Amino acid sequence: MSCILGHAQVTIDNLMSPAFPSGMTSSPDGKRIAWIFNDSGVRNVYVAESPEFAAKKLTPYTTEDGLDLSALAFASNEQLIFIKGAATNKSGEATNPLSLQENVEQSIWSLKWTGELRRIGKGYGPAFSPDGNKIAYLSGGQVYLGLADAGTEGKRLFQIRGSQGSLQWSPDGTQIAFTSNRGDHTFVGVFDTKTLAINFLDPSFDNDTNPVWSPDGTQLAYTRTPTVKNALPFFSKRDGYPWAIRTVNVTSGEVKQIWKALDGKGSILTNDLPAIENKLFWIDNKIIFPWERTGWIHLYSINSNGGEPKELTPGIGEVEHASFSRDKKSLLIVTNIADIDRRHIWKVTAEGKAQQLSIGKGIEWSVAETINGLACLKSDATTAAWPHLIDKGGKQKMLAQELFPKTFPKTLLVVPQAVEITAKDGMKVPGQIFLPKNMKDGEKHPAVIFFHGGSRRQMLLGYNYGQYYHNAYSMNQYMASLGYIVLSLNYRSGIGYGLDFREALLYGAEGASEYNDVVGAGKFLQQRADVDGKRIGLWGGSYGGYLTAMGLARNSDMFSAGVDIHGVHDWNPVIKNFVPSYDPLKLAEVSKKAFESSPLNFIDGWTSPVLLVHGDDDRNVPFNETVTLVEALRQQHVYFEQLIFPDEVHFFLLHQSWVKTYKRAADFFEQEFKKVKQ
Repeated sequence: MSCILGHAQVTIDNLMSPAFPSGMTSSPDGKRIAWIFNDSGVRNVYVAESPEFAAKKLTPYTTEDGLDLSALAFASNEQLIFIKGAATNKSGEATNPLSLQENVEQSIWSLKWTGELRRIGKGYGPAFSPDGNKIAYLSGGQVYLGLADAGTEGKRLFQIRGSQGSLQWSPDGTQIAFTSNRGDHTFVGVFDTKTLAINFLDPSFDNDTNPVWSPDGTQLAYTRTPTVKNALPFFSKRDGYPWAIRTVNVTSGEVKQIWKALDGKGSILTNDLPAIENKLFWIDNKIIFPWERTGWIHLYSINSNGGEPKELTPGIGEVEHASFSRDKKSLLIVTNIADIDRRHIWKVTAEGKAQQLSIGKGIEWSVAETINGLACLKSDATTAAWPHLIDKGGKQKMLAQELFPKTFPKTLLVVPQAVEITAKDGMKVPGQIFLPKNMKDGEKHPAVIFFHGGSRRQMLLGYNYGQYYHNAYSMNQYMASLGYIVLSLNYRSGIGYGLDFREALLYGAEGASEYNDVVGAGKFLQQRADVDGKRIGLWGGSYGGYLTAMGLARNSDMFSAGVDIHGVHDWNPVIKNFVPSYDPLKLAEVSKKAFESSPLNFIDGWTSPVLLVHGDDDRNVPFNETVTLVEALRQQHVYFEQLIFPDEVHFFLLHQSWVKTYKRAADFFEQEFKKVKQ
């Protein structure tokens, strides 16, 4: 590939050569850690042991098979559990982007420290008994039980109506709490492994979720959220019927509502943050929970008998993740409090004592406590994500350093700068700008604007903690190396900047108010002396593909080319994909506004060329979204190119799919910008 301005010093291949780490976890005794490495599509479990923490590959996989590894956890000091594969699509088909002629269904595996590997059964959502010998898990919405050391697969534990989830063993290992989703209401139930009896606790017309046992096993706490009919995604929701926390004595059945959210801010329990399966923690006589009363998702504690909640994490920023410390007396949290465009680790007690455990210009996440300190994953502006150890004195050490590719061009990368742009409607919107190295006065550079997906995402001042956006960050660095000025825009409706920003009025299918940010970003670049205003492109995936398509449809005069990766082009089919009961004919005004907020509504103004990328087993944005757009572009005589991945899903499972997409995208921008006169 040639470059636009000077010689390209980095490549997509070497930028994406480091294995992407995920799922850092530690053993109960704190002497061992484990994580997953996705090394150019070859996924394996790696382990390390105190005190040296030398990395060792424990699983035997050697080729890219397109089957994800996830949910890694220690069942005991000697044994790990993980999931291989992903859920089926609506037709019951398992993910299989390489068309493998073998069993590719999602399954749970047991992995001993010696490397012995055993399949426990088809399923997901594993939960270990306190002694680590038994594993309850889900398959087809029902609960199964397996033995970690058995050579046979697990068996169904019980079968009832609804779809079961959120399995939680009691401290003594004799009972399993679970949720039972019945469509428009959800129960919390308890299964007794001795009597085989099921007891539904405090059933209601609402949704009871997030069950958590008291430390002595006598009570359960759970959240109750009022059922809201016709609640649709991609519409702003700043307040609603308040949610509550309730406790129940599992023997007597005595129920107590210990807390209820106030009207207004925080009245809705958001699923976006913290990004954890169960949002309640019970420490001694305190229950810790997330609340957005201040407009920021913070943690609070309340006495298990009720009372006034105490805020544990004050400040500007949000708690993104929380997990128990080894002694289960405090929480380890990942947050952008005090560093809005990064993530750091804090330790917080139920009484409110907080200590920041990682500092600096790095980004840290996926934390697990060991006897030597904290194991975590870390990146920064010029270093891809990698396992690290933070000792008790705060000193950080890169683990498995010998596995980090020597070809990774760390010293050739740029450090993005935080910027704030003014949207068309005057709103201030954050982002990061990547400026090419060795820029000269008077030079005008082509530019691209990147939009993340979600929209509940946030791009950071460094490599992102999510693999999708970790890859996108590499692409932004690559474009900067080719001489482009790159603006990564954290448009309204994303996370990290509070309730009002996330639940932006009239965003998405309700009015596309975030398009004001797109126009503001375009004008921001046009007004820079170092940008060629005639060569500004757009790119992004999913929701980012939606905004790319919106920009090309509404302002081809401002944006001269785009790369739209599995983007939304008509909100109505996408809403129905997430809410099957959605009927546009019965909600005429809603569906009309949703279409008016879609790129297809503005197709008459689309003249700029576009590269369209989509996998045809996409479970998030239906492949038909791009099929429909292609027909409309043909009618408009708009030039487009296409890159299709048969059997790929929304989050590309194959490393080669990412690499091919980014190389093709860079070539497309170079090709189209050459046609534009400065």
